Amino acid sequence: MSVRVEQRTPPRAATAAHAAARRSAEVNFERRRAPFSLRCGALLIDYIIVVSVLAFATLLARATGDGLRGDTLLLTSGYVAALAVAVLNFVLIAGLSGRTLGKWMAGLRIERRDGVPLSFGRALLRHLVGYPLTLLTFGAGFLLSVFNAEGRALHDLLAGTVVVRSRVAAGRPGTLDWESGRQK
Repeated sequence: MSVRVEQRTPPRAATAAHAAARRSAEVNFERRRAPFSLRCGALLIDYIIVVSVLAFATLLARATGDGLRGDTLLLTSGYVAALAVAVLNFVLIAGLSGRTLGKWMAGLRIERRDGVPLSFGRALLRHLVGYPLTLLTFGAGFLLSVFNAEGRALHDLLAGTVVVRSRVAAGRPGTLDWESGRQK
């Protein structure tokens, strides 16, 4: 017994968009997978940036404060500035480019699992919901990326994203193109 399923033929423009999405989805994520050590390094850079803003505000408050309102105002300003830098880095920049500053320095990029660029909503979900959930597991959510074939951690699974290398050594056969991610 066999069942025949008929599909409606989509319009020409939709076919081209689906073909492009299929080509992106056919990318071998195992080959482009971001190593755990690079992901840790990128995260460390991101947090150093945020903490350095707070550390600067704390030093400024200690240097100028008299123990009263001066240092409280500077510390509060430092907390607000650190929060603003974190949202800018983890949501705005990630939503625009698919990279945080740390991932940019480490040569990594965040993509949706189907190869489509990261959106603001997914960046928000990944960083403001996924990271705290990952931290609630005492870091076990990060360790998932070591054992997952695509290198996806808990926050990646939640947001439907994957972290891939955005650049590789040029000139070697079998390497990937920097921007397109296709094999040379």
